[in-house]
Amino acid sequence: MRPVLLIPGIYNSGPAHWQSLWQARHPAVHRVEQADWSHPVCDAWVLALDAAVARAPEPPVLVAHSLGCLVAVHWAARHARPVRALLLVAVPDPLGPNFPADAHGFAPLPAALPAAGPVVMMSSTDDPYSTPAFSAQCAAAWGAEHTTLGPLGHINAESGLADWPAGWDQVQRWRAQ
Repeated sequence: MRPVLLIPGIYNSGPAHWQSLWQARHPAVHRVEQADWSHPVCDAWVLALDAAVARAPEPPVLVAHSLGCLVAVHWAARHARPVRALLLVAVPDPLGPNFPADAHGFAPLPAALPAAGPVVMMSSTDDPYSTPAFSAQCAAAWGAEHTTLGPLGHINAESGLADWPAGWDQVQRWRAQ
């Protein structure tokens, strides 16, 4: 099956996070490793993503969470390597009051993304790192299909999603194509 590259946010995704559960349960699902999970620098994280995409045996499905979404959109705006699709979950506002002080170089965000396959963005109505208005603005700018999932916080392990079957179903549709 088509490979999937997981792009976690700051501090990586812990063992109960849906990204980690997907990686443990499904073949050809790999995490983009970062040299420093606690002090992200956009350019370095984008380079790591580009190297992972280059190693993929065919255009992968990119699945980003939180700060990983910002890495993915910066990568898509700078690089022309093909990907099958891009799933952006819980895009944080890099200018928001709760954005991690240890994360550097993520603003400004790309104004648009080149046409590199479908982009789906999923957000929550009560994400502490974003607002519904910010999510809608990003989705419109990036040409993303936008789904608001309701009050699920940061759509992480604390959201009670377990292995998040609905999210995996979206990925599986892309993998099968």
